[in-house]
Amino acid sequence: MGGINPAGRTSGHQAFRRTVLDALSTDQQRQTLESLAALMRLNADALPSFEALRETVLKHTLVRRNEDSRFTPPGLPANRQASLSLSEPLRFQLRRRQLPEHIPDHWEVRELDARQVEVSVPAGDFNVLLPDAQTPKVSTAAQLPSGFDPAALYRSVHHPRGLSMAIFSASDCIGASGFTWETLRQQLDPDQIAVYAGNSIGQLDDQGWGGLIKSLVSGQRATSKQMPLGYAQMPADFLNAYVLGSVGGTGTALGACASFLYNLRLGIDDIRAGRCRVVMVGTSDAPITPEIIEGFRAMGALADDAGLKALDALEMLTDADYQRACRPFARNCGFTMAESSQFVMLMDDALALETGADILGAVPDVFVNADGFKRSISAPGIGNYITLGKAASLTRSLLGERALQERTFLHAHGTSTPKNRITESHVFDEIARANGISDWPVVAIKAFIGHSQGSSAGDQLMSALGSFAHGMLPGIPTLDAVADDVYASRLRFSQSAQAFHADAAFINAKGFGGNNATGVVLSPQVTERLLTQRHGARAVNAWKKRRDGVREAANTFLEQADRGHYQPRYQFGEQVLEGPELEIHADRIHIPGYDKAVSLSVDNPFGRLNDETPDDEEA
Repeated sequence: MGGINPAGRTSGHQAFRRTVLDALSTDQQRQTLESLAALMRLNADALPSFEALRETVLKHTLVRRNEDSRFTPPGLPANRQASLSLSEPLRFQLRRRQLPEHIPDHWEVRELDARQVEVSVPAGDFNVLLPDAQTPKVSTAAQLPSGFDPAALYRSVHHPRGLSMAIFSASDCIGASGFTWETLRQQLDPDQIAVYAGNSIGQLDDQGWGGLIKSLVSGQRATSKQMPLGYAQMPADFLNAYVLGSVGGTGTALGACASFLYNLRLGIDDIRAGRCRVVMVGTSDAPITPEIIEGFRAMGALADDAGLKALDALEMLTDADYQRACRPFARNCGFTMAESSQFVMLMDDALALETGADILGAVPDVFVNADGFKRSISAPGIGNYITLGKAASLTRSLLGERALQERTFLHAHGTSTPKNRITESHVFDEIARANGISDWPVVAIKAFIGHSQGSSAGDQLMSALGSFAHGMLPGIPTLDAVADDVYASRLRFSQSAQAFHADAAFINAKGFGGNNATGVVLSPQVTERLLTQRHGARAVNAWKKRRDGVREAANTFLEQADRGHYQPRYQFGEQVLEGPELEIHADRIHIPGYDKAVSLSVDNPFGRLNDETPDDEEA
């Protein structure tokens, strides 16, 4: 696993430890804070004490006041339409190239020189756009840790933020795996590797479609990069072209807030069908822009400043109030926008044993169901009851009823909206009742890291893997009290981190428009038991011996990363192949750089036709 979100780096469970910081030992807290300080490019020597470092890290991670310069005084850059009533003619000078392409009929234009002109506008109405700076109505966000800029770590040129985050996250995933990518891929046919990665709404910052769409009305010029780099599948394209050099399956599935789980399902299906043996799955969302935030605010979905003041009867908001903006299953007023990029490397079980992979868990399935007929596209529906019900049924079948009832927990979508706290808790409570569960633990990490849209289920999955590794569940620190309308008779909510040794976790997503998904993730201990059952103790013992070397390589990578030393994989213009270099046969294609050929043998679902050719009359 690898990635980056407002809690820090995914590899080595750094981000998870940030969410359970107070429950860690003193040494683990120090190590976590120092590694985050390195990520944030803090100069520890310039700070007076470790406590000062701790305070700085805590203040500039997780949900907090938006630190983007566009959201700070004087405010959001904007224009306001106005109609001026000119009492007398207006005369002004400007450069010739700044003249409108279609000059209004009532303008008089006089050349001053080769570059300058003078324009005279008669008295009357004159429509203009006046530069403005609007006070943000939403001042809270869950940004990446302050000081961390993924684009500064490699040779990025006008890359949208989401794509630079994807480069870092996929590289983090490969490094933390303990494998050298070139060595791993040589063990496979080139098309036995796939990449399923994207995001929920594309790249909408100025380097992507955001800048393209507003270029004409803002007087800017569209660039050649904005159109192609805006596509939502571009994280997959970047990994294939610049990180992995993969020629295997590729693409993305969009499902609003469930997009990560949709892509995870594609990877599982490919491995289960035998089409692939290794799949990189991920999402990368960077939606903290003025336009996107204003769009969600207009929907009434965000925790804006007015809502937070009303919620706590405040005259003004402090930094502490912004840090408490996201309150899943409590009295709340909307979600907090976040950015995140998360990637996992999936393998089939035989290859994982063969290579000595350090197995963090297993995902037996992801279930997806729509809501059916709805009152509105954003209204609740019934699909999530089906997805979680199927996930619970599968877990009972795999692990038994007692394990389901006593050793599983829920990773809630938990957006912090009034509607979500009612609808999702009812789903949980009813599925608990149907399965005889009386005290089901619920985790809602958006309280820490906000809502990263299509990457949110990736955040949840990484947190679940952290819970398996550390034997604890993050609390919901903003949960002063469970809201009265939450269905909680069979659910367990906690404000602080709790010790819990789980066999499985349920990753739940309730996406906008009725895109429901629930994934089952099994602990590494349970996974090992299942591997022993399938492959035998001898194969598992041999795997453990091979795993030692892989873990050693992974630990070397993590030690460097904890010191802030990152070398993202970005191979622009290297080893480029365009066709003539291939060795092509009827049954295979050899690609330079790969030990094995691509097999062209494919399954025929129909059977062979009779070779006899019908005569003209029969035809």
